[in-house]
Amino acid sequence: MILISMISIFIVLGTIVTAVSIYNYNKIIDNSDNILNILLDNNGNFPDDMNFKPPNNDNPPDEKKLSPDDFKKKNGFSPETPFESRYFSILMDSNGNFSSYESMQIAAVDDEGAKTMALEVYNYVNKSGFYGNYRYIKGETQNGTRIIFLDCIRSIDNFKNTLTTSILISILGLASVFVLLMILSKRMIKPISESYEKQKEFITNAGHEIKTPLSIIIADSEVMEIESGQSEWIDDIKIQTKRLTDLTNDLIYLARMEEATDNTKMLDFSLSDMVSEAVSSFTAPAKTDSKSFSYEIEPDITLKGNEKDIYKLLTILLDNAVKYSPKGGYIHTELKKNKNRILYTVTNTTKDEIDESSLSQFFDRFYRADKSRNSSKMSYGIGLSVARAIVEKHKGKIRAYAKDPYCIVIEASLPS
Repeated sequence: MILISMISIFIVLGTIVTAVSIYNYNKIIDNSDNILNILLDNNGNFPDDMNFKPPNNDNPPDEKKLSPDDFKKKNGFSPETPFESRYFSILMDSNGNFSSYESMQIAAVDDEGAKTMALEVYNYVNKSGFYGNYRYIKGETQNGTRIIFLDCIRSIDNFKNTLTTSILISILGLASVFVLLMILSKRMIKPISESYEKQKEFITNAGHEIKTPLSIIIADSEVMEIESGQSEWIDDIKIQTKRLTDLTNDLIYLARMEEATDNTKMLDFSLSDMVSEAVSSFTAPAKTDSKSFSYEIEPDITLKGNEKDIYKLLTILLDNAVKYSPKGGYIHTELKKNKNRILYTVTNTTKDEIDESSLSQFFDRFYRADKSRNSSKMSYGIGLSVARAIVEKHKGKIRAYAKDPYCIVIEASLPS
């Protein structure tokens, strides 16, 4: 939650700072180009009628100058701009030689510096742009090429200072939000965390409590079978009791796998041999239902993990494929190494068309694609949840995707 919140705030602040910076930078360019165009149109000088003087009673009506507001509306900038602007203009003939200087309204650049700048810009392709902190413009006149430079260092410095300040404030803001989230998130998440922990504790405790009466029921049913002989009622009791026992064991197993304090020992073992062993256990059941079962196992692949958990993962995925593929269907499993990852995939055809929107729910607890929850498959929809818990415990990833509308693939990726 903290990570998502920080990323969201970072994106928002980054977008705001970037947008404001782009706007300010473009504003500098627009203002500079506006001034340069006026200078270019007037041979490197501001026109005389732009030297603002407030009207007074001594001036004839036709000699009165514009008011500051009218002046700004007409020219697009303050009447003080001609006095504040630092610029110089150089005229070059058709051979690229210096012809004359015009309006040397600047002290930071001497004659030699002005010549060097003008000569470089004269050979530029672009008619306007930046030369260091100077904005320039080139224009053809009757006497040659006029190049005008406008000093933008104050505007650029203000832009950089604003950008730096914005970034620093954004960083401080992010740091402040992070601290607040760290403090407040514990209070916000605490009820949810406690509820989740109590849920896992309840499942574990209830599971252990249920196992005792289940064991007694199984023992009593076996005694009844010995005394009364075999019957469909006793067989049904044994079948349903086994299903309930398997479900209880899976729930306890899942709760244990999700324990953060689980100290499962990780040892190196041959995964290739383990997959071969698991495949051989499911070949016969598949052939019994006339299902095609093929496999590709890359030899000598080893994995550091818990052998018992990984074998359970293999059996869950293979059992799922055999159970849900139709009679005469196709099942294929593959184990291979891809760079620093081990990929184990199980592919099987399906009777019904796959709803791709439901694939992300396959690993949810008690999820079953059969909405009617038909019990003929002897499944509660918890096997893939256990599979995901095992994969995540081994720092891996698992996903399901449709190879085609009637073929599903479950892929487990584990670090080698």
